[in-house]
Amino acid sequence: MGFLDFLRGPDINAGAAEYRATPGAVLLDVRTPGEYREGHIPGSVNAPLQTLSEEAVPAGRDAPLFVYCRSGARSRQAAGLLERMGYAHVKNIGGMAAYAGEVER
Repeated sequence: MGFLDFLRGPDINAGAAEYRATPGAVLLDVRTPGEYREGHIPGSVNAPLQTLSEEAVPAGRDAPLFVYCRSGARSRQAAGLLERMGYAHVKNIGGMAAYAGEVER
């Protein structure tokens, strides 16, 4: 790890691969419903940051949660909120702007 590596955001492509390899994991897209309809990572669940609540998360508090948005800013906020709500395994994987994989509409 280099001195400036902390300036780089999470790698959404690596995060999506980790999600797929993690049994019982849930992939949360915290963008707006309109953004979600424009294209999302297959298997993700739309849980907009503005309305994020326990009811919006289709998993228990011990389930691994992988969170993304457009740029990584909202997913960082959502990850913090989910941790404060008591979810034990939350990972911000960054933003769709850098995603190179398959997209579902």
